Amino acid sequence: MPETAREKAVPRKRADARRNEQTLLDAAAAAFVASGVDVPVRDIAARAGVGMGTIYRHFPTRADLVIAVYRHQVDACADAGPTLLAQHPPYDALTLWVDQFVDFLVTKHGLAAALQSDNDRFETLHAYFVDRLLPVCAQLLDAAAESGEIRSGTDAYGFMRAIGNLCVGADGDSRYDARSMVGLLVAGLRSQHSLE
Repeated sequence: MPETAREKAVPRKRADARRNEQTLLDAAAAAFVASGVDVPVRDIAARAGVGMGTIYRHFPTRADLVIAVYRHQVDACADAGPTLLAQHPPYDALTLWVDQFVDFLVTKHGLAAALQSDNDRFETLHAYFVDRLLPVCAQLLDAAAESGEIRSGTDAYGFMRAIGNLCVGADGDSRYDARSMVGLLVAGLRSQHSLE
């Protein structure tokens, strides 16, 4: 099959380059969780087992790295929804997905501050977040409602906003447990029929 002009113009990354990038993104995500987005690049490089030059080759600026990690985590959360739904009953799949969504929200330390000087990039990233995750959340809610495990009519956007609002208080307050608060929200979706 002949390549199109566009495919010729945009070279594909080699498999090893894609693996290296994934390793860097995973290492950076772990470093951000442990130390925030201002963690030194040398710490990320050490976690990934690469030199700092490798990181800068893939991600010339810290904002590039932060955005790539964020997109990587959004994609992982989006991809998890259908997989969980194929492996678990709908309510269990929803609960497991919400747990992953909470982990994502609670651990994206300092993203807004890191991108504060570049509002356009931040807005684009927020739109990406909504575009990727909203349909997955809606699919999980619909499946759980169709199975009779939760009441129908829950708006996916409002549900995600509620989860996000419950996660806001997690930073810096050891007495606040976002996961347990979100657990109460999810439990509140259960239909009377499913509790009998």
